[in-house]
Amino acid sequence: MYRLSQYKETDKMGDLICENYPILLVVSRFGISLGFGDKDVAQVCADNGVDTPTFLAVVNLLLDEDESAAPADAPLSVGALVRYLQNSHAYFLDFRLPVIRRELADALGSDHGDVSFAVLRFFDEYAAEVRRHMLYEEEKVFPYVRSLLEGRKKGRYRIDIFRRQHDQVEARLTELKNILIRYYPDSGSNELNSALFDIFSCERDLASHNRIEDHLFVPAVVELERKNGSQ
Repeated sequence: MYRLSQYKETDKMGDLICENYPILLVVSRFGISLGFGDKDVAQVCADNGVDTPTFLAVVNLLLDEDESAAPADAPLSVGALVRYLQNSHAYFLDFRLPVIRRELADALGSDHGDVSFAVLRFFDEYAAEVRRHMLYEEEKVFPYVRSLLEGRKKGRYRIDIFRRQHDQVEARLTELKNILIRYYPDSGSNELNSALFDIFSCERDLASHNRIEDHLFVPAVVELERKNGSQ
């Protein structure tokens, strides 16, 4: 994360990614294809059917390390945020966590049988916890939000219920990382270091995912509830 000022719709999309390569994940989760040449952010978003203010709100929030970052100036597309979050869930559950699990299994091997088994069991329990967290959003939160977008009320559910119980799913990944660094008896293999690097990256990515939900998604849904007279 290198640029201090916020990005605008007139900035080149290629420059944004080259200056901040983690934004590749954001681009992918918005369903934006690479190969956009020298087009600016607004042009690329328009070509891919993505709401530009919402895309920039996500990008600028993730590039701002200040937890008290100001909310976006322009109204956000709740539908675009739901699609972004759903694609993020698929990334974590179907790709990133399974890849880390395979890396850990290869790196730990059977040299330290009991310890290796315990680490993998810890990771599997953590992955199951993340899946439960995200399935709750898929089965409860997102259908509720879609009902609001369609102008319908769905039961007595409110987004404040989600906000109050929203936990930080990256916390146990931090614990696993510390266990491996402090207690696993390894001579420093490239395989284990690679797995640890991906755990660090995933930990930060999950924290960023939670920031988007807390600072962009929930406030946007609260506003949608207000407009629908649901509060």
